[in-house]
Amino acid sequence: MTTTPAATHAAAPPVDKAALLARYIAERDKRLRPDGNAQYLQLKGRLAHYLEDPYTARVEREPKTDHVSFAFVGGGFAGLVTGARLVEAGVTDVRLIEKGGDFGGTWYWNRYPGAQCDTASMIYMPLLEETGHRPTEKYAHAPEILEQCQRIGRQYGLYDNALFHTEVEDLRWDDAGSRWVISTNRGDRFTADFIGLGTGPLHVPKLPGIPGIESFRGHSFHTSRWDYDYTGGDPRGAPMSRLADKRVAIIGTGATAVQCVPHLAAACRELFVFQRTPSSVDVRANVPIDPEWFASIATPGWQQRWLENFTANQAGGTAEEDLVQDGWTDLSRRIRSRIMQLPREDLTPQKMLAAYEDSDFEKMNEIRARVDSIVAESQTAQRLKAWYRQLCKRPCFHDAYLQAFNTPGTHLIDTDGKGVEAITETGVVVAGVEYPVDCIIYASGFEVGTEYRRRAGFDLVGRDGLRLSQAWAEGMRSLHGIHVHDFPNAFFVQPTQGANLISNVPHNLTEAGRTIALTVRHALDGGYRQVEVTKAAQDAWVALLLTGVGRMIGAPDCTPGYYNNEGQNPGPAARFNVGYPAGATAYFAYLDGWRKSGAFEGLAFR
Repeated sequence: MTTTPAATHAAAPPVDKAALLARYIAERDKRLRPDGNAQYLQLKGRLAHYLEDPYTARVEREPKTDHVSFAFVGGGFAGLVTGARLVEAGVTDVRLIEKGGDFGGTWYWNRYPGAQCDTASMIYMPLLEETGHRPTEKYAHAPEILEQCQRIGRQYGLYDNALFHTEVEDLRWDDAGSRWVISTNRGDRFTADFIGLGTGPLHVPKLPGIPGIESFRGHSFHTSRWDYDYTGGDPRGAPMSRLADKRVAIIGTGATAVQCVPHLAAACRELFVFQRTPSSVDVRANVPIDPEWFASIATPGWQQRWLENFTANQAGGTAEEDLVQDGWTDLSRRIRSRIMQLPREDLTPQKMLAAYEDSDFEKMNEIRARVDSIVAESQTAQRLKAWYRQLCKRPCFHDAYLQAFNTPGTHLIDTDGKGVEAITETGVVVAGVEYPVDCIIYASGFEVGTEYRRRAGFDLVGRDGLRLSQAWAEGMRSLHGIHVHDFPNAFFVQPTQGANLISNVPHNLTEAGRTIALTVRHALDGGYRQVEVTKAAQDAWVALLLTGVGRMIGAPDCTPGYYNNEGQNPGPAARFNVGYPAGATAYFAYLDGWRKSGAFEGLAFR
């Protein structure tokens, strides 16, 4: 991997904006459903078997009844980076509680064939500089990302106190003892001075609420619990030889399907790809990372520089160079270029928004044209085109997905926005036609937009018995997205009400982990037993957030998806699900200054 000058783009033919917006709205309207997120099923009761861990055997152990300095719920990136920063700060008594059988979070579960990050490895994989790991390719595959998680766990001694295959059932504040009391499904009941919560949105799998889903008599599994015993192969790409005589259905065409469909197409006798909404699939251009080039750029502080450069390029900042050069920064470069071409007198919000739209329309037309250039059968190509703005859904980047539909035996079953009609004992039904299959793979993703306690599995109980669901009944309230009033010694690690940077979520997590470690260290050094954001500081922060313009991905012509609550009005509470008004780059700079001041403004130490 080497850096090259930013790409230049030839002038595109004029776009009929009115016709394009009309098409976007028509396609959205096909897909609107009154049940919104309720269309998906929780994996419980007769569906609970879809949650079973196929990767690691559960090990019996005695319940824990001890005390730790810091307990963190979640063993993914959030828990790992926070635990690492705490250890660096001298707080080594850290316990991570994880429902999977090892560290990794999303990357523990996602072992489907072809799984890889869709943001560049150099900025996506945390603590590369600290662990001394050089990514092998621009977009690392899942086994390498999981190995990095395990590397962090080993280097920082986080395995010593970790509890795997363990789920928190109750977490409540003991004010008299200035500590948290934690109960789990393994009979544990222990205490911690401080807690962190990294129960993000990408860990609770969901199924589509298709009539008859429980009646299928063939084999089925969710992509986050890939059954290699059935398919053959392994996460590193070995051929799935056991599918050679199988008819396989995959339901869903989001980021997961985009990655695994090419592998299935090469392995199955017949593959049926059931599509409700096509993904936008741009060029990925994955390449190995050259060791000599990496050595030349890996000077002290290199990863922080890359993180800041990506955010400055992609999230509205200003940067003279683009180190990452990917699809995310390409769109942002286009937008900035168009805005810079505006005469000074036209630098109004309306004109700037128009420039943004022009760039997006141009880019999406290119992505649709790419389908025509790759997919041989014209009707299939038309059905694979995404008719919405690029950021209405998670953009995808891949160099083999579209090509897979040229493979004999691979069939796109487009549902014209309606979704699968039914599942029978022997197959999948669309528009009255049954497609007999031996296996159904659900690429239906994880819960996003459901309430926090449903995803976490418990309702945090703070001061005077106040539940988090009560504190946030009218919307999330915090300082920096990390501290919540009436929940002392508790820290949240997630993007909302901070940078809200969704293109590269790990950047949010690493900055939060650094903040938490410094805060805890300050409390311990000062002999304080409690740290909590004041109500005044929390109110002021929320008021500041609400001065912003909100998220453009909520545009009314956006097709339904998890970015916009499946196209349904999320209610007044959703207006608090925003980030720093000046943007992600400004937020990270602000938070860095907040930390360096040493004043911990807005926090009360007791």
